[in-house]
Amino acid sequence: MTVARLALVGFLALAAAPEAQAAAKKASPGGGSFDGLWSVLIITEKGTCDRGYRYAVRIKGGRVGHADPSNSSFRISGNVGGGGATRVSVTRGEQSANGTGRLSASGGSGRWQSAKGECSGIWQAERRGS
Repeated sequence: MTVARLALVGFLALAAAPEAQAAAKKASPGGGSFDGLWSVLIITEKGTCDRGYRYAVRIKGGRVGHADPSNSSFRISGNVGGGGATRVSVTRGEQSANGTGRLSASGGSGRWQSAKGECSGIWQAERRGS
């Protein structure tokens, strides 16, 4: 899996900064208004990483993870804040990528960059269900 694919996978995963996690719990004791299935499109704008990917992720209790955890060769971690602020990290072996952005009730967008800076781009998310 290339760094671009790794980054793309991660940014399907949308997540918020740790300080936003407390706000999410306060705003929604049941886990957050962003919980559910999301489809994320990752697009590379800079670097030689793969051009783009679309992945499914699940947000549960404000935490971002795989839509199908039994079928994963990478690790996704992050959270979604009560206001939709997102921060996510994706790791596979020695490769990693980080992304930030914002979700709304039905969609969202942001930016991602590989940890070593060789690739970067944008992500777009769309809610698919609960």
